[in-house]
Amino acid sequence: MRTKEQLIELVKVSIEQLRPFLHDDGGDMELIDITEEGIVRVKLLGTCSSCSMSVMTLKAGLEEALLKVAPEIKGVISVDDLEIA
Repeated sequence: MRTKEQLIELVKVSIEQLRPFLHDDGGDMELIDITEEGIVRVKLLGTCSSCSMSVMTLKAGLEEALLKVAPEIKGVISVDDLEIA
């Protein structure tokens, strides 16, 4: 079982791998946290925050990559500014 710090590092590496594709479309994402239940919470930035394909980016991009390397991760969700507070 990995520590939370190790999981955070895996998530950051996975986001970095997606980042060039996100930047190509004028967007980005940042890690907010990982819940005790193994849910990765990210904030979508730039055009990603309003893009109709953002769910696909999260599920087919980040979540799929994380599930392969970190079975402890149960899913990825997007949060907005109101949820972060």
